[in-house]
Amino acid sequence: MTDLRIVPAEGDAMLREWRHVHNVIVPPDELSLDEVRERSGRHQLRNAYLGDVLVGCSTVRPPQADDGVATVIARVLPEFRGRGFGAALYEDGLAHARVLGAREIRTVILAANEDGLRFAEKRGFVEVDRYVAPEDENEVWLTLRWPGFEVSGA
Repeated sequence: MTDLRIVPAEGDAMLREWRHVHNVIVPPDELSLDEVRERSGRHQLRNAYLGDVLVGCSTVRPPQADDGVATVIARVLPEFRGRGFGAALYEDGLAHARVLGAREIRTVILAANEDGLRFAEKRGFVEVDRYVAPEDENEVWLTLRWPGFEVSGA
């Protein structure tokens, strides 16, 4: 895994790659390139490459107001799972969340994404909220909190 590179998704080519991974992993929330561009202004979007091959992406939503809650989401394409790439993406996201002043870490997972849910639960995440999309009762989103997050210097 020494060839894994995690870099900011900058420019349309990299944003298209980020979009591809997002849309494969989260088909009910398919995004257009314009929506990804807009997101990139609010969140930190990063791509992960094994050599030159795209394997995943991540999102870090910075804490809002005084709540100190950052959301870190790691996505790995199915054919690259089980090789530590998700953990590397998550650690990278946690490092960014710390720099942004996070005091709490959450993630959001589509309940149908069993691999993603197993990944989060294996790391100790616990469900704190559940959202059912009004247009599709089978589209259930879980918000999970990571009680193991430690703020540097705390």
